[in-house]
Amino acid sequence: MKILGIESSCDETACAIVEDGKHIISNVVATQIPFHQVYNGVVPEIASRKHAEWILPVVKQALSEANLTINDIDGIAATNRPGLMGSLLVGLTFGKTLAWSTGKPFVAVNHMLGHLYAANLVLPGQDDLMKDVEYPYLGLLVSGGHSIICKVSDFDKIEVLGTTIDDAVGEAFDKVAKFYNLGYPGGVVIDKLAKEGNPKAANFPMPNLKGMADKHRYDVSYSGLKTAVINQIDQFWNSEYEKTNENICAAFQETAVKILLSRLFKAVEDTGIKTVVAGGGVAANSRLRSMLAERKDIRCIFPPLKLCTDNGAMIAGVGYHFLKRGDISPWNTTACARVTEFKRGLKQN
Repeated sequence: MKILGIESSCDETACAIVEDGKHIISNVVATQIPFHQVYNGVVPEIASRKHAEWILPVVKQALSEANLTINDIDGIAATNRPGLMGSLLVGLTFGKTLAWSTGKPFVAVNHMLGHLYAANLVLPGQDDLMKDVEYPYLGLLVSGGHSIICKVSDFDKIEVLGTTIDDAVGEAFDKVAKFYNLGYPGGVVIDKLAKEGNPKAANFPMPNLKGMADKHRYDVSYSGLKTAVINQIDQFWNSEYEKTNENICAAFQETAVKILLSRLFKAVEDTGIKTVVAGGGVAANSRLRSMLAERKDIRCIFPPLKLCTDNGAMIAGVGYHFLKRGDISPWNTTACARVTEFKRGLKQN
């Protein structure tokens, strides 16, 4: 079964064709980064206009690269939540219209499920990393808007164990990069600069959730770290180190990753689940990957770097499983900027 997946939740216009929920036939991503760099962040109005301009040629390119026509497609999936409302509506409306006009079954997909599913996908010429992984496993979903540790029992059955009580980890990366005028996207820039710096240059604080240990055992907080790096850096700086961008990035990134992993490792200990599957833009962070690799008792699976950020392949992959069991979205399905399913203590099913 060949599924065409459309993703337009933020600033990537993406379309991919995936066979049997696993094998990527084509994967086209048109990035808007050059249009948002001058603002050090995504401008929603620009994003939605670019999606409207690019969606048709991107879909055509995905079909062309797969050497297929729309008649060869068995179903269509498109992101409908969460994200920027205008951006979501462009991809969702296009996907529904394409499905209706061609008589194909259609399903709307939560793109957070897509990020958790991305490690299941196989790029042409690559090995299947997930072939030996069985449910349940722990999901580590980290992006600009989400920091989630969850128990994954199936492709659409997620129990959130922990999340952020304020800023997401990716949001903290972006805000620190913006304050120091390092460039955009912030996570990519900080990761690159940190490799030339010393993480011992500053002793930035870890979040203090004492008194709420049981309630927030797996939760993270990045507001304090962000404030320390931006407004209180002299208080935590080690004077023997020069205050360079490289050292700032290295010390900040080290603490940011440790905050996340301290909670993840508690979840591993408490659940006894030794397999972790990561997803989302921050899953591309080199320090996160290296620190997880140091834990030899944990099997951690990351998507290929090009599948960490938003892409149509992850939407097509999830869409395949919905359509396979007969879950078809009604034509009046609409977009939703936010979702409640990914709050701590709630289950997505």
